[in-house]
Amino acid sequence: MKLKWICFSLLILIFVFISYLVLNDKTVLFDSFIYNIILRNEFLTYFFKFITMFGSGIVIGIICLIFLIKNRKCGILITINAVNILILNVFLKLVFTRDRPFDLMIIDESGYSFPSGHAMMSLGFYGFVIYLIWYFKLSNRKIFSLVLGLLIFLIAISRIYLGVHYASDVIAGFVISLAYLILYTNMVKGWRIWLKNL
Repeated sequence: MKLKWICFSLLILIFVFISYLVLNDKTVLFDSFIYNIILRNEFLTYFFKFITMFGSGIVIGIICLIFLIKNRKCGILITINAVNILILNVFLKLVFTRDRPFDLMIIDESGYSFPSGHAMMSLGFYGFVIYLIWYFKLSNRKIFSLVLGLLIFLIAISRIYLGVHYASDVIAGFVISLAYLILYTNMVKGWRIWLKNL
């Protein structure tokens, strides 16, 4: 079995384990600990309100539109990826129906909490952009990857900081999104001839 499929299997197992803990209310101490160790001040509140927008559907949609205009085939791959993540997140939230930490919220947010949609979208969407950057061997790809990697991390932290998600929501979002990315990038690799014409 190839390493990627071993990683995929492990990620699914980790997600199942986190889901079990969440369903049995065994993440309370961990979630509280992570929330309480985050430093808060007025500047950080404005900063994370700004950062969290990069994981929103509106911003992701605009980025998809830009890609579609600049490079139709590449834009199609990126848009399909974003839609897939959205559908997967909505499905999982309807399965687990975990309430948000309403008493901690700094901003208004609706819907269920587990897993974090912003965490899933940030890693799944920007992670796929990083994959394409390396696939096409773009110049300055290390810098672009570092910037996007930092953005992914900050979006995840923003969801906890703003009190709209538990830390376990964010971790689970990352885990299942990474597992999804393994599947999607493997599928995209099968379209090598199509990709060469991008």
